[in-house]
Amino acid sequence: MIRIRFSAADFAHVRFSPRPAPLLELNSALLMMVRRDDGLLFGRWRRRMLRSLPRAVAPVGDLVPAGLAPAFLDIYDETLDEALDSPRAWRPDLVRAELERVYAPHPTAAPPWIRALHRGDAEAWQILRRAHRSAYDHALRPVWDQLSDLHQAEFTRHALTVAEHGIGHALGELVPGALFREQEWELDAPFERHIDVDGRGLVLLPTFHWTGHPLVCDQPDRPVVVTYAAGPGIPLSPERPAGADSAEAALAGVLGRTRLDLLLLLADEHTTSGLARQLGVSNATVSAHTAALRGAGLISTVRAGRAVLHRRTALGAMLVRRRGPAELQDRPGRRDHRDRQGRQDTV
Repeated sequence: MIRIRFSAADFAHVRFSPRPAPLLELNSALLMMVRRDDGLLFGRWRRRMLRSLPRAVAPVGDLVPAGLAPAFLDIYDETLDEALDSPRAWRPDLVRAELERVYAPHPTAAPPWIRALHRGDAEAWQILRRAHRSAYDHALRPVWDQLSDLHQAEFTRHALTVAEHGIGHALGELVPGALFREQEWELDAPFERHIDVDGRGLVLLPTFHWTGHPLVCDQPDRPVVVTYAAGPGIPLSPERPAGADSAEAALAGVLGRTRLDLLLLLADEHTTSGLARQLGVSNATVSAHTAALRGAGLISTVRAGRAVLHRRTALGAMLVRRRGPAELQDRPGRRDHRDRQGRQDTV
């Protein structure tokens, strides 16, 4: 069991990573490649990926002897280039300590490039950088768009749960087996570990390849990072479903169709009654949905005289990027109110 202790002030510093972390997701995929209890679907994917990985990826495996990974591989940067450079920023003495820790059972087994990395050799760092990029290009780049869509859907699900029920409830419902009580968050794991947030903040980061227990990174003077399995339980495929927009389907599954339609319309300002006419629902229904979206930070609402005007925020726009109200208006079954968009309606 992993137990994470919060103070009252720590709740204000729990945040959800706005984007997936390329090398953290890569590490999750590589971990799944070497697991033996991953079921039929992941088993087939694992065997296919291991057969097809280029030789340039091998140094990444050298860094994880016997399943132990050095802490400088816990990389949470949100862009690939920053992530590839991140391990080099570690202090040389800490890099040496981590390499000695993971190779302690068999110190003579370290390959020459690992020994060079232990000395701080610049070319050894370049070997690791090339290995990470090769692994990313082969295993993740083909599915990165899907992975980003899944991350946005999970981001929205969490934001709505926090808005409607509070952060404690959201943490308790984040993964199966989680429990939040008396300012302590319990996560199911096959070992005992106790962590105090202690003012450092906590970051929630979903991963869509890993299917095991939550993974926690607890480094001094840095936020605690909890990586948890949030994927569909099957390997991601570079092929998108035929005749369907998987991003929109994922968001609709999380938000609900009406809330997603509201977000699509609110690229422009609309009143409550204007939205109700566009969607063919009652003003009360729109008010309930806009309250939930506003609580999640996805839309903003201002009063202008007798009118109440809604518009999506930057966060809401990020969730529905590459979509627009025209798509919604052209859907079958929607009434055409283009001629009314310029009218200002009261609540």
